[in-house]
Amino acid sequence: MSFDWGAILANAKFLLVQGLLGFGIYGGGTLRLAIPAILFGFVIGIILGLARLAQRPWIHYPAVVYIEFIRGVPLIIVIFYFWFLVPVLIGRPVPEYWVALTAFVVFEGAYIGEIIRAGIQSVAKGQVDAATASGLNYAHTMIHVILPQAVRNMIPSLVTQFIVLFKDTSLASIIGMMDLTKAAQTVSEREIKPFEMYLFIAVVYWCFTYSMSRFAQWLETRMSPDRVR
Repeated sequence: MSFDWGAILANAKFLLVQGLLGFGIYGGGTLRLAIPAILFGFVIGIILGLARLAQRPWIHYPAVVYIEFIRGVPLIIVIFYFWFLVPVLIGRPVPEYWVALTAFVVFEGAYIGEIIRAGIQSVAKGQVDAATASGLNYAHTMIHVILPQAVRNMIPSLVTQFIVLFKDTSLASIIGMMDLTKAAQTVSEREIKPFEMYLFIAVVYWCFTYSMSRFAQWLETRMSPDRVR
């Protein structure tokens, strides 16, 4: 079996522009799905993480139920729930992209919420007591004392979760969304070159995830207490 570089070169534009970026007649796109899923998932995660730490039961327990339930269900099941149930509930079909984006935000928000909760609780209690003794209220203590330290602790876990999310976007191809994996599958079925196509997208996935990992290392170094001082 010979490796056909020509098949990759001939289809690279479709794979990258349509599959990766989502510019084309099919919509979708891995980055077009991953970036808003990370942003909105992070916002949901902050809300859930703070809600889980809340003292009021009517805030705390719904957040706990949400996080524990979603984390106990595979992502593919969440995608299928939205794919089959939402059109029934609203009475009309929903584009694959919006189904996938909603499922990813709901799913990732639970995991990020746990990371936020653990990051906040990792700050030494003495720091909180000192801030309270100095007259800071809860909001100022959270903004000026807890979060700056918690963010440094959360960076490795957050970036790991973002990397997992980026790779998991390939699951959107199961419902027909034209992401990088679906684009490779489409080309492979036409060209009968599965090895070349899947090797190419594996390299693309690796380039992005490795870049995210290196950026996290750089950011962690920049935010280290020694550099901050």
